[in-house]
Amino acid sequence: MIQRGRAVLRRMPAPGWMMVALVAGFAAGASFGTIPAARIVAELIGGIWLDALRMTIVPLVFALIVTGVAGLRLGSRGEAMHLGRRLPVVLLALLAMSAIVAALLSPVLIGLFTIPQDSIAALRSAIPAAPPPVVPGTVEAVRALIPTNPVASAATGAIVPLVVFALVLGLAIGRVEAERARALLQPLHGLADAMVVVVGWVLRIAAIGIGALAFTVGATAGITVVAMLGQYLAASLALSAIIIVIGYVTARVAGGIPVRRFTRAAGPAQAVAAGTQSSLATLPAMMLSAQAMGIDERDASVALPIAVAVFKITAPSNTLLVALTVAWMGGVAVSPVQIMLAIPLAILSSLMILSLPGAISIYAGTAPTIIALGAPIELLPILVAVDVIPDMLRTVANVTYDLVATAIIARR
Repeated sequence: MIQRGRAVLRRMPAPGWMMVALVAGFAAGASFGTIPAARIVAELIGGIWLDALRMTIVPLVFALIVTGVAGLRLGSRGEAMHLGRRLPVVLLALLAMSAIVAALLSPVLIGLFTIPQDSIAALRSAIPAAPPPVVPGTVEAVRALIPTNPVASAATGAIVPLVVFALVLGLAIGRVEAERARALLQPLHGLADAMVVVVGWVLRIAAIGIGALAFTVGATAGITVVAMLGQYLAASLALSAIIIVIGYVTARVAGGIPVRRFTRAAGPAQAVAAGTQSSLATLPAMMLSAQAMGIDERDASVALPIAVAVFKITAPSNTLLVALTVAWMGGVAVSPVQIMLAIPLAILSSLMILSLPGAISIYAGTAPTIIALGAPIELLPILVAVDVIPDMLRTVANVTYDLVATAIIARR
């Protein structure tokens, strides 16, 4: 029996260890959080782990955006023309829809949280105090997008101007002679790869870091923090379900496929997606679903693999929900102007993380938006630890929209 238990522990995936560490940390913090030495040790371990993760954000985001945009520009003369003009337009339009829906609904879903005010205040007291953000006017907010000093923006963590500079630089490199452009991109590719390796090292001990952070939160807010996470999970599941419903309507209106037919055809692929939590593993089932919808095999064989590789409908919506939830938990007021500016950033984040492994992509994708909103990134690992639960429904949504996009593109 003991050997069998050890074998189960060895086979447990990283998300499982993160969940165990989260629960154990909360329980230990609620039980022993009054011991000063225990809290000091937990704050030290959790803070060091979080700082190690945070130090990779700026170089990773900058390198990914520059290389990604420049690579698309360099390849536009061959691949993009061959793949057609409709595909990128449809995918970007759907991503924008996802981000806008999340921007409209996330504040409403978060407003339904029924957490006692004293528990919220206790949680916020555990977050290092920071000066309240100054909300600029519309003119100042737009002008602030242009970085007069990109190095200073990177040093101060001003992620939005840095992203704008990375976009401009990527477009400019794409205009340079191909040989020189690749020479410029090679060090940036190396930087991005190195940062991925560093993040991988940090995530190997994620259970320790998350356990320590959970101990601190549990000691401050008590077991009520579990209710916060439960309501966040409910909001995440509800948002994914709403996006799926919109997908059925979009398939009917823009793809010309009746809802009943789409439901029957997509069902098997959705079941595989829920079981595997992998869009790539669902590709064979999606090919059969597309055939059942009456989509030409030639169109499906081109559109579906591309959609699976470069398109995740729930990436921008989940990014905005996580960022706004972290802001709410940290007591950071977010203005409508900030949310509007976060929409394109969430869309861009969903495109720049496509080549990254799952756990790394969550941090790289959500961190820029959280920083842009001025929310406390210290709470991000807590939400990421329970992300494995709503990820099942998000995978179903991603697969559903792969089929929706294919139906729209293939419609004559």
